[in-house]
Amino acid sequence: MTVLPIVAHLRGFDDRIAVQCSAPSSASVIAAEPVREGPQQVTYARLATLVEDYATELGPAPRLVALAARNDLASLVAYLGALSAGCAVLLASEITEELRATYDPDIVVEAGHADVIRETSAHRLHPDLALLLSTSGSTGSPKLVRLSAANLRANATAIAEYLSIGPDDRAATTLPMFYCYGLSVVHSHLLRGASLLLTERSVLHDEFWREFLDYRATSFAAVPYTIDLLDRIGFARMTLPDLRYITQAGGRLPPERVREYAALGKQSGWDFVVMYGQTEATARMAYLPAHLAAEHPDCIGIPIPGGEFTLEPLEDAGDGSDAPCELVYRGPNVMMGYAQSARELALGRTVEVLRTGDLARRTPEGLYQVVGRRSRFAKIFGLRVDLQRLESGLAAAGFTACCADDDEHLVVAVEAPPSDPTETAARLAGLPATAVRICPVERMPRLANGKPDYPAIRRLAEPAAQVRDIRALYADALGIDPVLIRQDSTFVDLGGNSLTYVTAAARLERALGRLPGDWPTTTVAELERIPERRTRFGRSLDTGTLLRAIGIVLIVGSHVGLFVLWGAAHVLLGVAGFNFARFAVTATPRAERLRHTLRTVALIAVPTAAWVALTLVADDYYSWQNVLLLNKILGPRDSATAGHLWFLEVLVYFMIVAALLIRIPLVDRLERRAPFWFAMALVTVTIMFRYQAFGVYPAKDVPFSPLAVWFFALGWAAAKATTAWQRLMVGAVVLATVPGYFGVPDRERLIMAGLLLLVWLPAIRVPALVAVGAAVLADSSLFAYLLHWQVYPLFGQRQVAALLASLAAGVVATRMVAGLRRWGSPRCRVILSLGSALDGPDPGRRLVGKLRDQDVARNRLAGKVIK
Repeated sequence: MTVLPIVAHLRGFDDRIAVQCSAPSSASVIAAEPVREGPQQVTYARLATLVEDYATELGPAPRLVALAARNDLASLVAYLGALSAGCAVLLASEITEELRATYDPDIVVEAGHADVIRETSAHRLHPDLALLLSTSGSTGSPKLVRLSAANLRANATAIAEYLSIGPDDRAATTLPMFYCYGLSVVHSHLLRGASLLLTERSVLHDEFWREFLDYRATSFAAVPYTIDLLDRIGFARMTLPDLRYITQAGGRLPPERVREYAALGKQSGWDFVVMYGQTEATARMAYLPAHLAAEHPDCIGIPIPGGEFTLEPLEDAGDGSDAPCELVYRGPNVMMGYAQSARELALGRTVEVLRTGDLARRTPEGLYQVVGRRSRFAKIFGLRVDLQRLESGLAAAGFTACCADDDEHLVVAVEAPPSDPTETAARLAGLPATAVRICPVERMPRLANGKPDYPAIRRLAEPAAQVRDIRALYADALGIDPVLIRQDSTFVDLGGNSLTYVTAAARLERALGRLPGDWPTTTVAELERIPERRTRFGRSLDTGTLLRAIGIVLIVGSHVGLFVLWGAAHVLLGVAGFNFARFAVTATPRAERLRHTLRTVALIAVPTAAWVALTLVADDYYSWQNVLLLNKILGPRDSATAGHLWFLEVLVYFMIVAALLIRIPLVDRLERRAPFWFAMALVTVTIMFRYQAFGVYPAKDVPFSPLAVWFFALGWAAAKATTAWQRLMVGAVVLATVPGYFGVPDRERLIMAGLLLLVWLPAIRVPALVAVGAAVLADSSLFAYLLHWQVYPLFGQRQVAALLASLAAGVVATRMVAGLRRWGSPRCRVILSLGSALDGPDPGRRLVGKLRDQDVARNRLAGKVIK
């Protein structure tokens, strides 16, 4: 029997698209269909069939199903199918041992696999019970909210009504399904025949926005932390023609941010809807109509359709009209009650009204405004401390803080404090300073739903609480002033590129034990919170790094005559294209992309030009064309050294042209909309130089000229190939085009092997010693290539010594330049900041802002406050 109208109505929308997703399509997690990769669209009719089949497999006996939910089709089908079968679903991010021990589920669904423990339930389940959710949004809390099918239906209907959700709406799932806010998006859209873009990607990732644009999504949900991430990726400058509204809940957003996003929405043609809710009310209790957000950004708004608020005085609040009142909610979406044991799953409704625990007032305009939190009181030294009011007071004093208590002390976590907040916190709380424990943090601990993690904040006062200083690591690896690195910065944001990637990756792996694959786009704060993970066998080495290390050894070794293995330079052209696509073709705005690339080009061109100019003082080994890196364009071509620096010259050309190309607005839009197909289009265009030189270069010079650009394009395509069939396509092009290009089979086989490794194998686990050696060689490959022409002739026929000396010279030069960059970074950073301040409208105002930002950052480090 279908117990949820959301499920019953699926058939009514027939061939409309219900779900767009890129994850494998496990139609059933009990008897899965064959998995298909790549983007897919599932109609309502198809979704209804999958859900019905799943319910049939479960059978007619209602049971307790514990589901570790992800934002994918398999989880959605399992959830709806279990409800359709009359089961009660315990939804969580993971099914912990504590949850298993407390509730003893009859079926456990994890990672697409269902473990059927028993065919009939071991529990008495109330017939109205449909869903169990954690009260806090944290993982595995044993205290659960009991929700009925009527609760789910009422809340979904109300949300769909006040947001005017229709069949043409398409929502991106920016929040997890196990979180009531994220789940409410699923319910309200399926109820109205709208569509879901099911994704687990963060708003930080390029792929999320590409899917958002491709699917023409009309909305997404945000918590305060999401808003911070949107600021970091330049959301205000994005063009999203189909976006209709953004909703925000999951915690209080500062009024100035509400006003800012309301204004941005008005300017860009979308609404910003602030909402208020709790899991105990299924999801939503109030919303602030979008047209009121700018004038009343500190309000939660009005009750949702079908709900109502009352304000009830606190028993110990005293008399007077200004006495705080608790916000109390009534409505059909109020939970059945709590559960803390399996026995309580048999209970019916034990709660009629919801005492929110929030202190509130009603404005003259009829809007509700939350002014404090009743349940966030602490009793320290016999004094009652309102932690919510304390946080607001600290915010007014300039501190970003969250407060908790450990029974004996007030624990205050403060982000990047401009000064010591102890006295301020003590004064606001009415406590002696000795009762206050200040815990500076780089990033506030948060739950999966983006809310402050108060248990984690409480633990910060424990002596063992420590965080890694990833900022200092990045500052040293990238040559950046540490005071200018924010906790929401990423390696890519900070201008990280292929030249600094190796050093940063090696140091991060030493600090963390094992790196996540997406570490270049992971924030500093998130990296610091990663638990240390050491593996028994060696380290994971990026394939590009390994190829750079092997490549420089083969290049130098072949030049000194120790062996003859040609082709590594062309593999490195592919690696360069691969890294360009990773670090320069990102979600950042076009202008920022160009600046990042020009900085990378400068790190190649400036040392090269400087070294060539220095050699000209001693002899005529090079010419002035080499100083300008224009030998391949201006000649002379018959010089004995004409081909020595060809690789660096063409690499600089390729990067500059590619950066300028994607700076063009139309090209930029095309690349962001279809990154792989754009890369393959580049391969298609440039591959003509594989077969036709147009008389620009003699046949023997073509592979060592700018006409070798198709190797760079192949590397770009390899980086953007994210599915097996895309990798097969790139690999097929490699196998079809490289043979016959040089007329030397051994050279061509080496190039094909290197490029195919780049396409198919993102990382390789190697012994730690090999990883360290490869990282050092890859990091110094630029200077080893540049200097070896002058180093190896000094050793005559001692070829092994010549090879080792050339590599050592590269290592020493790299260390020296890195030291100079660190020494000059504060000065250079100021110059670069001033330069970027002058780029754009109102340069005078931007310049003043940059200078002030510099001063504020430095004085914060010194423990001072800029007034």
